[in-house]
Amino acid sequence: MEHMLTFFLLFFTIVTSKQDNVCSRPNLGGNVVVAGLQRYFNPGDELTLSCEQGYTPSSGSRTIVCAASGHWTINRFMCKPKQCPYPEHLSNGQMYYENTMYQSTINYTCDEGYILTGSSSVLCQANGTWSTPAPDCTPVKCGVAPVPQFGMIIYDQRVEGNTTDYGITGTYKCLPPYAVVGNARAKCTASGTWTKTPECRVVTCPPPQNINQGYMSSSDQRDYDYMETIKYGCNGDYILDGGLEIVCQQDGTWSEKPSCKGPCHVSIQRGRILYKGTKIWIKDFHPNRVLHKEIVSVYCKNKARNCGYAVSIQCIDGRLKIPDCFERPGHINYTLNSNSLPSEIEQC
Repeated sequence: MEHMLTFFLLFFTIVTSKQDNVCSRPNLGGNVVVAGLQRYFNPGDELTLSCEQGYTPSSGSRTIVCAASGHWTINRFMCKPKQCPYPEHLSNGQMYYENTMYQSTINYTCDEGYILTGSSSVLCQANGTWSTPAPDCTPVKCGVAPVPQFGMIIYDQRVEGNTTDYGITGTYKCLPPYAVVGNARAKCTASGTWTKTPECRVVTCPPPQNINQGYMSSSDQRDYDYMETIKYGCNGDYILDGGLEIVCQQDGTWSEKPSCKGPCHVSIQRGRILYKGTKIWIKDFHPNRVLHKEIVSVYCKNKARNCGYAVSIQCIDGRLKIPDCFERPGHINYTLNSNSLPSEIEQC
């Protein structure tokens, strides 16, 4: 019994002594690995370090050595995740991702009216490439726009074949005397169908009325077809204000009529005016008439500086307001001392 106890203590001492100066298999973490399955290493043994799949060395020595103390030399070897290429812009769609390193994902969506062709999600793989190519966003397709009887559609861009892409637009027109009843604009929608097709109906307008101080190109007392026009003009010195013609519209009414605006009279008895770049004494202004929207100037005096200045006024439909600064000269001053008038003295 005593002999067996002595043998056990000796064996325990030898084993314990041997484990004190060997190195256990290192657990390095940080995605750093060593090859093989060996669990214990003798002093002087060297291990080569590598990175887990999907990671690449970034710094530090690739080897560690088992020291006599039974510890491995200090390890500064580091691994970083592999990077996949940055994705290109997705036309007509959106991408959602945080980064492009190993095991990262990109999620794709398409804008309204577009269909995702390809995978909606891709993964950055261990070899630094994406799991699948980036998808495309292809537009929803419509057929050609339906056309109402007696009508046509004019697309806003060239259309080939029997299909049209989402977002294509056009305008419906009808052959007179037919008019578009409904929305004249059309669009290929996200559902793959066109917006509601309008109708082409016969539209007429009642006989138009004449305007004050004016005349019409036709006075026929009849109904006028859609898109027929009537021209207007003014008598004498009256000026047409608005469009030259009116048109029968698709709702059966005429477009807005113009009006005739009257000329103005310059209501000063003495003094000089400036009209069309020429200074004219009012007594020589024949006829005393300024047409609608024309500009004429009268002269006022800056008494503090003893100088004259022209003030522009505009004729608006027979009304021409003389400015308050204008002072009517007396008869004697106007006749015998006209050089002292605001229009004749030094100008400010």
